[in-house]
Amino acid sequence: MHLAEFNFGYLKHGWDHPAVQDFLNGLERVYQIAAAMPGYVWRVPDDAMERAQTDPDGPFGGNARAASTLSVWTDVASLETFVWNTVHRQFHARKAEWYDAVGNGNLVLWWVPEGYRPSVAEGMARWQHLQAHGDSDAAFGWSYLKEAQLWKTHACAPVAAE
Repeated sequence: MHLAEFNFGYLKHGWDHPAVQDFLNGLERVYQIAAAMPGYVWRVPDDAMERAQTDPDGPFGGNARAASTLSVWTDVASLETFVWNTVHRQFHARKAEWYDAVGNGNLVLWWVPEGYRPSVAEGMARWQHLQAHGDSDAAFGWSYLKEAQLWKTHACAPVAAE
């Protein structure tokens, strides 16, 4: 089995606003680093993610400020290493600059068969399941994974309203 991760939030400003340019300008670098990491399998391509984010009937209701990622990794350690031990961590630490406090920090993880490519709609359904039922084999957060340790010491505090 492989580990799928889906995370999303809503930017404080539109994608073309100067306040989010550091975020936007760093995305390709973060994606390139992820793709070069041991254990990286796949992520939803940019064009498919943009369609999912802007589709009025899609998982984000067409919210033009939605920002999300859906990727698949071979194991927990590989994903944790990418999230907490690469430049990704610097972007995570700055999320309060770019994301609304409400509706941010939405992460769900779940196991998928090797070769399976989950959809954004499935990711949102898994996140909704997690919200409704808590951690389970169907949908979970970092704390559900006994082998996940880096998040405990590296995770940033939740975004707070200023």
